[in-house]
Amino acid sequence: MYCPKCGGTVAAGVAFCPTCGGSIQPAAVPPQPAAPQYYATPAPAYPVWDYATWATRALGYIVDGLLIGVGMALLYLIVGGMLASMFGLAGGHGIGGGLCCLMILLFPVGTLLVGLYNSVYLVAERGFSIGQGIVKVKVVDGNGNLLTTGTAMIRLLVRVGLGFVPFLPLLDMLWPLWDVRRQTLHDKAVNCYVINNPSGV
Repeated sequence: MYCPKCGGTVAAGVAFCPTCGGSIQPAAVPPQPAAPQYYATPAPAYPVWDYATWATRALGYIVDGLLIGVGMALLYLIVGGMLASMFGLAGGHGIGGGLCCLMILLFPVGTLLVGLYNSVYLVAERGFSIGQGIVKVKVVDGNGNLLTTGTAMIRLLVRVGLGFVPFLPLLDMLWPLWDVRRQTLHDKAVNCYVINNPSGV
Protein backbone atom coordinates (compact mmCIF):
# COMPACT_ATOMS: atom_id res chain seq x y z
CA MET A 1 0.00 0.00 0.00
CA TYR A 2 1.36 3.46 -0.88
CA CYS A 3 0.69 6.96 0.48
CA PRO A 4 -1.34 9.00 -2.02
CA LYS A 5 0.65 12.15 -1.09
CA CYS A 6 4.34 11.12 -0.98
CA GLY A 7 4.23 7.67 -2.45
CA GLY A 8 5.85 6.10 0.58
CA THR A 9 5.17 2.54 1.56
CA VAL A 10 2.49 2.26 4.22
CA ALA A 11 1.52 -0.87 6.11
CA ALA A 12 -2.01 -2.11 5.74
CA GLY A 13 -4.41 -0.75 8.33
CA VAL A 14 -2.31 2.36 9.20
CA ALA A 15 -4.34 5.57 9.30
CA PHE A 16 -1.47 8.02 8.67
CA CYS A 17 1.63 7.85 6.49
CA PRO A 18 4.80 7.41 8.67
CA THR A 19 6.81 9.48 6.16
CA CYS A 20 4.66 12.57 5.57
CA GLY A 21 1.89 12.14 8.15
CA GLY A 22 -0.78 12.34 5.51
CA SER A 23 -4.11 10.65 6.10
CA ILE A 24 -4.50 7.32 4.41
CA GLN A 25 -8.03 7.01 2.96
CA PRO A 26 -9.16 3.77 1.37
CA ALA A 27 -9.61 4.08 -2.36
CA ALA A 28 -13.14 4.94 -3.25
CA VAL A 29 -14.94 2.18 -5.03
CA PRO A 30 -16.48 3.57 -8.17
CA PRO A 31 -20.25 3.17 -8.22
CA GLN A 32 -21.40 0.14 -10.09
CA PRO A 33 -24.10 0.59 -12.68
CA ALA A 34 -27.42 -0.78 -11.54
CA ALA A 35 -28.27 -4.14 -12.98
CA PRO A 36 -30.95 -3.84 -15.66
CA GLN A 37 -34.37 -4.87 -14.48
CA TYR A 38 -36.52 -6.96 -16.70
CA TYR A 39 -40.25 -6.78 -16.37
CA ALA A 40 -42.38 -9.67 -17.49
CA THR A 41 -45.00 -8.75 -20.03
CA PRO A 42 -48.33 -8.93 -18.20
CA ALA A 43 -50.50 -11.77 -19.37
CA PRO A 44 -53.64 -10.66 -21.20
CA ALA A 45 -56.88 -10.79 -19.27
CA TYR A 46 -58.29 -13.29 -21.78
CA PRO A 47 -56.94 -16.39 -23.55
CA VAL A 48 -55.04 -15.79 -26.77
CA TRP A 49 -56.06 -18.38 -29.32
CA ASP A 50 -56.60 -18.62 -33.05
CA TYR A 51 -60.02 -17.03 -32.98
CA ALA A 52 -62.33 -17.80 -35.88
CA THR A 53 -62.92 -14.91 -38.26
CA TRP A 54 -66.31 -13.27 -38.60
CA ALA A 55 -66.70 -14.57 -42.16
CA THR A 56 -66.05 -18.15 -41.06
CA ARG A 57 -68.50 -17.86 -38.19
CA ALA A 58 -71.10 -16.25 -40.44
CA LEU A 59 -70.86 -19.12 -42.92
CA GLY A 60 -71.33 -21.67 -40.15
CA TYR A 61 -74.24 -19.62 -38.82
CA ILE A 62 -75.89 -19.64 -42.25
CA VAL A 63 -75.64 -23.44 -42.43
CA ASP A 64 -77.12 -23.75 -38.95
CA GLY A 65 -79.76 -21.18 -39.91
CA LEU A 66 -80.85 -23.35 -42.81
CA LEU A 67 -81.40 -26.18 -40.35
CA ILE A 68 -83.47 -23.85 -38.19
CA GLY A 69 -85.43 -22.85 -41.30
CA VAL A 70 -86.26 -26.48 -41.93
CA GLY A 71 -87.38 -26.81 -38.31
CA MET A 72 -89.48 -23.66 -38.66
CA ALA A 73 -91.15 -24.97 -41.79
CA LEU A 74 -92.04 -28.22 -40.05
CA LEU A 75 -93.39 -26.34 -37.03
CA TYR A 76 -95.41 -24.04 -39.24
CA LEU A 77 -96.94 -26.96 -41.10
CA ILE A 78 -97.77 -28.91 -37.94
CA VAL A 79 -98.91 -26.09 -35.64
CA GLY A 80 -100.43 -24.07 -38.48
CA GLY A 81 -102.42 -27.08 -39.57
CA MET A 82 -103.65 -27.61 -36.01
CA LEU A 83 -104.69 -23.96 -35.70
CA ALA A 84 -106.42 -24.06 -39.07
CA SER A 85 -108.28 -27.17 -38.03
CA MET A 86 -109.31 -25.71 -34.67
CA PHE A 87 -110.40 -22.36 -36.05
CA GLY A 88 -112.00 -24.07 -39.00
CA LEU A 89 -114.22 -26.04 -36.64
CA ALA A 90 -115.06 -22.82 -34.83
CA GLY A 91 -116.14 -21.05 -37.99
CA GLY A 92 -112.78 -19.75 -39.19
CA HIS A 93 -112.77 -16.57 -37.08
CA GLY A 94 -109.34 -15.27 -36.13
CA ILE A 95 -107.31 -17.76 -38.13
CA GLY A 96 -105.34 -14.98 -39.84
CA GLY A 97 -104.37 -13.42 -36.52
CA GLY A 98 -103.38 -16.77 -35.10
CA LEU A 99 -101.07 -17.55 -38.01
CA CYS A 100 -99.60 -14.05 -37.81
CA CYS A 101 -98.71 -14.56 -34.14
CA LEU A 102 -97.34 -17.97 -35.02
CA MET A 103 -94.97 -16.44 -37.57
CA ILE A 104 -93.67 -13.94 -35.00
CA LEU A 105 -92.91 -16.66 -32.45
CA LEU A 106 -91.74 -19.26 -34.94
CA PHE A 107 -88.12 -18.21 -35.35
CA PRO A 108 -87.19 -18.14 -31.62
CA VAL A 109 -89.07 -21.41 -31.02
CA GLY A 110 -87.45 -23.03 -34.06
CA THR A 111 -84.04 -21.80 -32.89
CA LEU A 112 -84.65 -23.35 -29.49
CA LEU A 113 -85.92 -26.72 -30.70
CA VAL A 114 -83.27 -27.25 -33.38
CA GLY A 115 -80.66 -25.71 -31.10
CA LEU A 116 -81.30 -28.26 -28.34
CA TYR A 117 -79.66 -30.83 -30.56
CA ASN A 118 -77.41 -28.75 -32.77
CA SER A 119 -76.17 -26.06 -30.36
CA VAL A 120 -76.39 -27.86 -27.01
CA TYR A 121 -75.94 -31.59 -27.44
CA LEU A 122 -73.41 -31.47 -30.28
CA VAL A 123 -71.46 -28.50 -28.89
CA ALA A 124 -71.19 -30.14 -25.45
CA GLU A 125 -70.26 -33.55 -26.90
CA ARG A 126 -67.80 -32.61 -29.63
CA GLY A 127 -67.37 -28.82 -29.49
CA PHE A 128 -69.20 -27.70 -32.63
CA SER A 129 -72.60 -27.64 -34.27
CA ILE A 130 -73.24 -29.02 -37.75
CA GLY A 131 -72.50 -25.68 -39.41
CA GLN A 132 -69.43 -25.08 -37.24
CA GLY A 133 -68.15 -28.53 -38.09
CA ILE A 134 -68.43 -27.77 -41.81
CA VAL A 135 -66.38 -24.55 -41.49
CA LYS A 136 -64.02 -26.21 -38.97
CA VAL A 137 -64.42 -24.06 -35.88
CA LYS A 138 -64.88 -25.10 -32.27
CA VAL A 139 -66.51 -23.63 -29.14
CA VAL A 140 -64.39 -23.74 -25.95
CA ASP A 141 -64.54 -22.22 -22.49
CA GLY A 142 -61.92 -19.94 -20.92
CA ASN A 143 -59.66 -22.93 -20.20
CA GLY A 144 -59.89 -24.40 -23.69
CA ASN A 145 -62.26 -27.18 -22.64
CA LEU A 146 -65.58 -28.17 -24.20
CA LEU A 147 -68.64 -26.47 -22.78
CA THR A 148 -70.76 -28.36 -20.32
CA THR A 149 -74.34 -29.14 -21.32
CA GLY A 150 -75.61 -26.51 -18.88
CA THR A 151 -73.30 -23.81 -20.24
CA ALA A 152 -74.22 -24.67 -23.83
CA MET A 153 -77.89 -24.47 -22.85
CA ILE A 154 -77.48 -21.01 -21.29
CA ARG A 155 -75.61 -19.86 -24.40
CA LEU A 156 -78.50 -21.04 -26.58
CA LEU A 157 -81.16 -19.47 -24.34
CA VAL A 158 -79.36 -16.12 -24.48
CA ARG A 159 -79.29 -16.29 -28.28
CA VAL A 160 -82.99 -17.21 -28.37
CA GLY A 161 -83.80 -14.42 -25.91
CA LEU A 162 -82.02 -11.89 -28.11
CA GLY A 163 -84.29 -13.01 -30.93
CA PHE A 164 -87.31 -11.50 -29.17
CA VAL A 165 -85.81 -7.99 -29.23
CA PRO A 166 -85.74 -6.11 -32.57
CA PHE A 167 -82.27 -5.67 -34.09
CA LEU A 168 -80.47 -7.53 -31.27
CA PRO A 169 -79.99 -10.73 -33.31
CA LEU A 170 -78.27 -8.66 -36.01
CA LEU A 171 -76.12 -6.87 -33.42
CA ASP A 172 -75.25 -10.21 -31.86
CA MET A 173 -74.16 -11.62 -35.21
CA LEU A 174 -72.09 -8.53 -36.12
CA TRP A 175 -70.41 -8.12 -32.72
CA PRO A 176 -67.30 -10.23 -33.58
CA LEU A 177 -66.40 -7.69 -36.29
CA TRP A 178 -65.12 -5.21 -33.68
CA ASP A 179 -64.58 -7.47 -30.66
CA VAL A 180 -60.91 -8.23 -29.88
CA ARG A 181 -61.80 -11.83 -29.02
CA ARG A 182 -64.33 -12.09 -31.86
CA GLN A 183 -67.10 -13.07 -29.47
CA THR A 184 -70.80 -12.66 -30.02
CA LEU A 185 -73.02 -11.41 -27.21
CA HIS A 186 -74.18 -14.94 -26.45
CA ASP A 187 -70.52 -16.03 -26.28
CA LYS A 188 -69.81 -13.30 -23.74
CA ALA A 189 -72.79 -14.39 -21.64
CA VAL A 190 -71.02 -17.67 -20.77
CA ASN A 191 -67.40 -16.57 -21.40
CA CYS A 192 -66.78 -18.94 -24.29
CA TYR A 193 -64.75 -18.56 -27.47
CA VAL A 194 -65.00 -19.82 -31.03
CA ILE A 195 -61.61 -20.88 -32.36
CA ASN A 196 -60.36 -22.39 -35.61
CA ASN A 197 -60.37 -26.17 -35.60
CA PRO A 198 -58.49 -27.30 -38.73
CA SER A 199 -58.30 -30.90 -37.53
CA GLY A 200 -62.09 -31.07 -37.31
CA VAL A 201 -61.98 -33.02 -34.02
